[in-house]
Amino acid sequence: MPGSTETAVLRSGRAAVLEQLRALERAVVVTHERPDGDALGSLLGMHELLLALGHDSVMFVAESDLPLPSEYRFLPLQGVITQPPADVASRTVIFVDCGNIERNPAAERLRPSEGWGTIINVDHHHDNSRFGSVNYVDPSASCTAEMVWELAHALEVPIDTELAVALYVGLITDTGCFMYENTSPRAHLMAAELIEAGVDVHAIYQQVYEDIPFAKLALLARGLANVQRYDEDRLTVAYLSAEDFAAAGAQESYAEGVIDHLRAVRGTAVAALARDRLDGGSAAPDGGRQRKVSLRAADTRLDVSAIARLQGGGGHRAAAGFSTSLSWEDLVTFLRNALAAQLRDLPAET
Repeated sequence: MPGSTETAVLRSGRAAVLEQLRALERAVVVTHERPDGDALGSLLGMHELLLALGHDSVMFVAESDLPLPSEYRFLPLQGVITQPPADVASRTVIFVDCGNIERNPAAERLRPSEGWGTIINVDHHHDNSRFGSVNYVDPSASCTAEMVWELAHALEVPIDTELAVALYVGLITDTGCFMYENTSPRAHLMAAELIEAGVDVHAIYQQVYEDIPFAKLALLARGLANVQRYDEDRLTVAYLSAEDFAAAGAQESYAEGVIDHLRAVRGTAVAALARDRLDGGSAAPDGGRQRKVSLRAADTRLDVSAIARLQGGGGHRAAAGFSTSLSWEDLVTFLRNALAAQLRDLPAET
């Protein structure tokens, strides 16, 4: 069974969520745009949990987010719908791994209004905006999949192999295969139980991390060729243009993982990867497309989510992101200034 080391404040929404999950009849499960492993694992995991309880559940992923990244296509998501159901207002809408309702492409059609039922918000991002009518936010959880696992225990839902695989994908992707600082004893206990339930660790690792298209490798090469460093090498940045994607024959999702190479460079405090959006985003001032920026903190004293929030984004202390129309030069200036401000505010070393 899961541990229980969280404070009462962090757990304040759990009882209400459990009550809602037991009582609901119909639900639609949704997550954030451009879903990653934890988003998809939590989405499928919550859906499987609801089906085990005998509820009518559907999963929604916006058409603009398809095709899914190739590394996650082995998950049994064939039943996903690409438009909110016609009866969405009468269903319980369950957001998983979504820090802000605006991060869902169909936010306007999912936003609570008069006549709506309950919106449940289950998430582990510390900057979650608590947009649900019932909010269960636990920043101490390694991933949202961990929270779904705990809910399954509380609801006495057996962890079968299909549910275990979904939750394990969320767990390994958000903990970096148990290498990130959010990895806790609870995460390892969860992994052990999921493996006992039938997870094939090696097969899933191959699916997620080793079965990559050559175009993804070609895009990585172009990204690494564009690396720049600033401020005594504390800031390591790279840029992927629309032309880079075209030359590599790469989809936008193939940029996933490039930033991890930047963060690993010795001396880096913050790593940033900017990439042109390929989905028709508005033009930037320098004539390029709107950009998506991913941030990673290599220095654990820094909070890149605070930097992202300055541009309307968010995320975790160690991993965050935002969209911007800033030119490349202005973006670099913004990142340098934001990093300098955080470094100035750090307590003096003794």
